[in-house]
Amino acid sequence: MAGEGFNEDYPVEIHEYLSTFENSIGAVEEMLKTMMSAKVDLVFAYTFNSMFWVYLATQGVNPKEHPVKQELERIRVYMNRVNEITDKKKAGKLDRGAASRFVKNALWEPKPKNASKVVNKGKSKN
Repeated sequence: MAGEGFNEDYPVEIHEYLSTFENSIGAVEEMLKTMMSAKVDLVFAYTFNSMFWVYLATQGVNPKEHPVKQELERIRVYMNRVNEITDKKKAGKLDRGAASRFVKNALWEPKPKNASKVVNKGKSKN
């Protein structure tokens, strides 16, 4: 779209908006590619090291005393970091205005002293 020039399928006024939208989509796609690539790389590394763990066990070597254990733990830490990043992006955001209105309306406020006198005076006149 950005490199195509004028297209008669839509009004000229929205061309700039469409170009910006296209660039934004490209940025999101790039970010998703990066996150997916990181996840795939971590799964591959974890799988490979797990298979090496099994190989060591079949050869009679205690894998708990081998450096592969630290490597598996390091990969697990990075997997948790990636999950935290993706969870933060999915988490809802706080609407401060709505929260403050909710708290304000939920708090009890005592009646002013004048309000009870006005009610009593109204009853005595009837």
